Amino acid sequence: MSHVFVSYARSTEAQAQQVADALRTLGHEVWRDDELPAHRPYSEVIEERLQAAGAVVVIWSAEAVKSQWVRAEADAAREKGTLIQVSVDGTVPPMPFNQIQCADLKGWDGDISATGWRKLAGSVAALIGESNVVPSARSPQSLREHSICVLPFANMSGDAEQEYFSDGISEDITTDLSKISALAVTARNSAFTFKGQAVDVCDVARKLDVSYVLEGSVRKAASRVRITAQLIDGATGDHLWAERYDRDLTDIFAIQDEISKAIVAALKLKLLPEEKKAIEHRGTTNADAYNFYLMARKYWVSGNYGDIKREQRVVRLARRAVEIDPNYAQAWALMALAQVSLKHYFGISDEDGEASADRALSIDPTIPDAYAVKSQIFRERGEIDDANRLIVKALELGPESWEVLCEAAQLATAQRRTAEAARHYEKAVDLIETDFHSWAMLAMCYQALGDREGVLRAAEMMHSQSDKVLAEDPSNGAALGISAGGHAIVGNRDRAMETIERALLIDPDNLTMRYNFGCVLSAYLHERDASLNLLEPVFAQANPTLVKTALVDPDLDFLRGDPRFEQALADANKRLGIEPAKSTAPATSTPPRS
Repeated sequence: MSHVFVSYARSTEAQAQQVADALRTLGHEVWRDDELPAHRPYSEVIEERLQAAGAVVVIWSAEAVKSQWVRAEADAAREKGTLIQVSVDGTVPPMPFNQIQCADLKGWDGDISATGWRKLAGSVAALIGESNVVPSARSPQSLREHSICVLPFANMSGDAEQEYFSDGISEDITTDLSKISALAVTARNSAFTFKGQAVDVCDVARKLDVSYVLEGSVRKAASRVRITAQLIDGATGDHLWAERYDRDLTDIFAIQDEISKAIVAALKLKLLPEEKKAIEHRGTTNADAYNFYLMARKYWVSGNYGDIKREQRVVRLARRAVEIDPNYAQAWALMALAQVSLKHYFGISDEDGEASADRALSIDPTIPDAYAVKSQIFRERGEIDDANRLIVKALELGPESWEVLCEAAQLATAQRRTAEAARHYEKAVDLIETDFHSWAMLAMCYQALGDREGVLRAAEMMHSQSDKVLAEDPSNGAALGISAGGHAIVGNRDRAMETIERALLIDPDNLTMRYNFGCVLSAYLHERDASLNLLEPVFAQANPTLVKTALVDPDLDFLRGDPRFEQALADANKRLGIEPAKSTAPATSTPPRS
């Protein structure tokens, strides 16, 4: 009988025992090296058990990365196709294992509804197969027995501008279903890779290893909305449930609740009282406020970085949402995110986001984005201990929040904790693959960590995801900047320079874009003069946030010590009236890697 082999370093024995015990409660046979017999060579037994295992769970930690035993066991599992990875202290797996998904079990307390545990348990069930699971009276059903993917609902409104609404509905239903402990739900990012495609549902289920697929459509017109939804068996293609809702827009929340409960009923799942309450909890009961919030978040996620109009639109739309519903905590938090960006990146000082963040928390103290805003405010003030404390709180409340992960990554970058920043950015792009900005930041992190394969992979995503945005908006300066960086990294200098020239003509006032171009020319093309020609005018106008970024940015390490570079930074400090500071020297040590 195939079993689960657990590989770990000695310092994480307690966590290994916890994982093993939890897998046993699911009915799996688990083996780890505390069961070595006294009469046989341990290397012989380990090799035998490793080869017989249907799944190998490698528990990565700072010590495990240095362990030749753990690396060897991970490599054997990788070759065999049985490798499952988890990190218990935030350590990023070393090369080449960082090319494979890694579940996050940092701080895991045994909660079987935790995202990291569900990812681990689902992968084990998928590799082992139900026929090899030992029945257990204590075990819940295999998570993969009840697993679902919510495909992005098609926008049938006849107006591409309404795409934000259908996407928002899809994401909210995904979030609702994720609150059901008996149901494993595919991440939004994986589901959205099928957006706009004519797909075979059984093929989707097979690719994502899920039992069921939910697909549907949204048609929004004036005050009416029509939503169709159908639940399909991924193995047979049979419809298990289908419904059409033709209602007033004010019923949008009731429709979402009905869809979630209908799926629970169709799958004969038990909905716990607290899960029912969590599904029914909405940030607002006002459909108009909800509509403005979805529109604002769409601009926040996919707008033009470095263009002040992005932040201004988000503030206006979120403000309209809270005018309609003053107790809409999510809208207050989103407005705070845009306001803090306006203050620190564009010098708009009338509102710094703190009041809006405090308002959000006064309504709902569990809003993670609001804590991320306050963390950023402390970071900008130089109060790093408080910033770290608040981002920890934000991550506890919202480990799957894209906004929180991005701020956590920026905070780690500001402290030259590059491996930690990479881990947060990796989770961010896992949630929203089209986030080309985080792909660019990942390239920077991988470059600093000496991970050339990671750099090239991130570069490919930089220009592929940017090009998707540019197909819809050729004037998006941020996308042009990231696309140029992707081409530069892979050595396509001519294409990179052509894109840079085009971007500077289209969006000449975008300082963030110009700064990114300077980084590209410095880190990847090593063109010192060309980089400084771009950066000097930026520093002459830059806000304090951009100057502080330059002090620690690994992409500018090539320029450090250059008289022109150091003088430009010194002049910027003097102009801004902040304490003179020299740029930070390149980091002398990085986390262990292969």
